[in-house]
Amino acid sequence: MLSEKSARTVRATLPAVGGAIGEITPRFYDRLFAAHPALLRDLFNRGNQANGAQRQALGAAIVAFATATVSDPDVRPDAMLTRIAHKHASLGITPGQYRIVHQHLFEAIAEVLGDSLTAEAAAAWDEVYWLLANALIAIENRLYDSTGVLLGDTWRDYRVTGRHAETADVATFTVEPANGAPLPPARPGQFVSVQVQLTDGARQIRQYSLCGRGQFAVKRAGEVSGHLHDRVRPGDTLRVSAPFGDVTLDDGCGPLLLASAGIGCTPMTGMLAHLAAVSSPRRIIAVHADRSQATHAFRANLEQLTRKLDDACAHVFYECPDGDWPPDRIGLADLSGIAIAADTTAYLCGPLPFMRAVRTQLLERGVGAADIHYEVFGPDLWLA
Repeated sequence: MLSEKSARTVRATLPAVGGAIGEITPRFYDRLFAAHPALLRDLFNRGNQANGAQRQALGAAIVAFATATVSDPDVRPDAMLTRIAHKHASLGITPGQYRIVHQHLFEAIAEVLGDSLTAEAAAAWDEVYWLLANALIAIENRLYDSTGVLLGDTWRDYRVTGRHAETADVATFTVEPANGAPLPPARPGQFVSVQVQLTDGARQIRQYSLCGRGQFAVKRAGEVSGHLHDRVRPGDTLRVSAPFGDVTLDDGCGPLLLASAGIGCTPMTGMLAHLAAVSSPRRIIAVHADRSQATHAFRANLEQLTRKLDDACAHVFYECPDGDWPPDRIGLADLSGIAIAADTTAYLCGPLPFMRAVRTQLLERGVGAADIHYEVFGPDLWLA
């Protein structure tokens, strides 16, 4: 909780900081990478830095946390913090890195705000930062403990034991620990980070949702995914993190909606596989949207898994279907013709516009906001 004095100062300066955050975050990253070039080479996603997505997500997170802290000081925004902490834990972030970020972030703030940043305002925002950082450190430490790894030591060598082409640009990789140890436990919906050494020597990292036990799917998009497609074959070794992720299948007995678009079907496939393995009696509705049958990864899995379940059905929408397809299933996903109970728990994964549209439709159908969960690939731009 912020001190009363700092809360008043943050509340008064939030419009100025929020208005300048789009300038602060680029300068922060420029300073950070100039001082620590290895962070851009071996930790941060170079693609998300180039397109500005990571800067936008960071700015949104800072402003959202500060806003929540002063508007409802007795309630910590744990949902946002937990999501960030899971991503950090999968990358092996350690407490000392927060001090590095603090230095360069506050230098950027001072540079952008200039004389308008009083000593009182700087102290108040310093308090905000350490509230955020220490909350994340505490959650990340618990995550490391729960996965049985030392602080930040999440990486292990895995051997690729299989590779299967799902579509022309999606491949599934099967891996196992290179030392012969058993696969670490994972909950349906979680992801792993995968690190590869690119031709320029950089060790870049991406997260991939698990679609089965020791399996993750990769769509060709960006330098790491392209490297996996072009260069990695069975017998090769990859650096893979322990499984992390806060969007996981609940253990309840109520109805479920699994809604995905494009490669967003990956975590949904993992969830469906688990439900089929335990012969779940739950009412399960799977909704998927894609360009066409040819681009629909795990299409056969969707059909097979829903048939295995006693009370499951699938609704698939294609923008440009190959051959005959039901007219009411051509175009973007539309839930209006699907019976969805108000007590449904929903999981969404896909492009942000798709998830926002589905969430809106679910809210209109009476599904509670707290029961709608979403997963994103890359920086979380929902708040932005």
